[in-house]
Amino acid sequence: MASERQWGVTQPFNNDPPTPRDLKINDALVAELKAQNNFPPQSDTDNREAVLARLKKLLRQMVQSVGKKKGLPQGILDVAGGEVFTYGSYRLGVYGPNSDVDTLLVAPKHVTRDDFFDIMPDLLRQSTGPAEITELVPVRDISVPIIKLCIQGVDIDLIFASLQQSSIPEKMDLSDDNLLRGLDETDRRCVNGTRVTNRILDLVPQSRIFRYALRAVKLWAQRRAIYGNIVGFPGGVAYAILVARVCQLYPKAAAPLIVQKFFFIMKRWNWPRPVFLQHKEETSLQLREWDPVAYRGDAAHLMPILTPAIPSTNTAHTICKSTKIVMMAELQRGEDLATDIYMNSKPWSTLFTRHQFFTEAYKHYICVNTAARTKDAQDKWSGLVQSKIKWLVTGIENSGAKSVELVHPYNKGFDRVHECNSEEEMTKAKDGSLDYQAKDIKTQTTDQAADVKMQLAAQSAMDGVEMTATNGEDAPADQHGADGQSQWPQKVYTTTYYLGIGLVKGAKDLDISLPVRNFSGDCTGWAGYDADLHSICIKHIRNFDLPADVFVDGEIRPTRPKKKAKATTNGVDNASNKRSFQVAGIDVREDRDSKLAEAA
Repeated sequence: MASERQWGVTQPFNNDPPTPRDLKINDALVAELKAQNNFPPQSDTDNREAVLARLKKLLRQMVQSVGKKKGLPQGILDVAGGEVFTYGSYRLGVYGPNSDVDTLLVAPKHVTRDDFFDIMPDLLRQSTGPAEITELVPVRDISVPIIKLCIQGVDIDLIFASLQQSSIPEKMDLSDDNLLRGLDETDRRCVNGTRVTNRILDLVPQSRIFRYALRAVKLWAQRRAIYGNIVGFPGGVAYAILVARVCQLYPKAAAPLIVQKFFFIMKRWNWPRPVFLQHKEETSLQLREWDPVAYRGDAAHLMPILTPAIPSTNTAHTICKSTKIVMMAELQRGEDLATDIYMNSKPWSTLFTRHQFFTEAYKHYICVNTAARTKDAQDKWSGLVQSKIKWLVTGIENSGAKSVELVHPYNKGFDRVHECNSEEEMTKAKDGSLDYQAKDIKTQTTDQAADVKMQLAAQSAMDGVEMTATNGEDAPADQHGADGQSQWPQKVYTTTYYLGIGLVKGAKDLDISLPVRNFSGDCTGWAGYDADLHSICIKHIRNFDLPADVFVDGEIRPTRPKKKAKATTNGVDNASNKRSFQVAGIDVREDRDSKLAEAA
């Protein structure tokens, strides 16, 4: 009898098939995921497939058009081809009703990226009716150039790669490492999304079980606000690799056991020992891969989660000391609840309850308020600032501020629009005041707003490629009347990012002036920064002063504690404690701030 296949780099922990109880708990998990609206209806899937078929037709039309313009022989054009691939949640099979489709167009070598951006937008417009495309935003100047579009109600992230081949055959296999030869870094980034996703699926023993478990883990991470590598948490690919590794260790298990063991194993993993799905592959390609021996920066990574395709990279390189502490606490909570679900028949819904970031987790917060006078300018500016939030976190961690236990960034920003009737009101709005917020425009989190340029600016800056300056194209229209006087009202667009500050018990002061100053200077040092157009303001706020729009229905807002009778605490008076935040380089609202001694 042939021995069973070993999945991954070690022998499995357990090879037992699921018990009847496992299957019953699995049915309950799937039912809860459906109740949470985690699965798309079949009509959505059919529509996505129709859109992808349409894109393939347009790609091949573009390949032919470019080839004819460049004078290629008809014999070459007849076999030139062109293929459409997907990656991310859609390719993994864990997408939801509102998920976008990450899509890669691959063309032969005679089609360049410039050809793609020059021709494809017009092809898309010409091939659709006026109501079929509701968004089409080409963005060239980022690490992974992209066209963001919504066609037939399907959100598409469209990227492009040109391989060093004269033809791209039907159903081409991108797993061949030799396809990377001759590609520039941008093309490699584009191709590797699909290569990594396909390889993950190849390395799990049961794809259906993997998908159920990954849906549960992703929903948990999103509800607990620990999802998103831009601010220092694992992203979708990282969570997929972690779940895949657990599937390898329990190759015959049902999804609920995979979820339970996910929490158990990852909480106890010997970090920074990396998680990987296969042994390192030998290659003659001279590509930089994750290597803590050769690269000092890689050695500093706290939770390495490595991609299984060449070049192997760390998908969790933004995790810092504070976010790792938060992750460990959430993994412990998840393990406790998953055990209760198994042992005491608690409902799966308890695992997916909303976080308590604003309601109970912290008494003190840092607010990073970004503002601009036009929507386009704010999208790029706020995205750039968001990509640098992790540097503020690590700056505070490394500043020697003994009062700080951890700095926990919330994984979304809050977009607001303000209508101001004077320069004074504009200044207040830029500094974080909500007194002039437009009544008819609701606050949205950055994921709800789906600000294309904000998301792309954040991701690109995180990859080390900042969006270029706009040469004035984002400047507001002239808002002066015929008499030269300013016309009012005028809009101010703001995005606020919140960071919870965990203070050491008994802390009486906080000196983080240097990291705050460095962070602000790093942001305003962007080549596209315009002091007349952009602004950034960093403030301290107590939990009872958090604005109402950061809470959801049913949440209980913190209340101001009753003032103590004594005017001093251990010899430190109110004014002294208030100055502790001013010295820290953080603005303090004179009418709102309470003394830091009350935090203990």
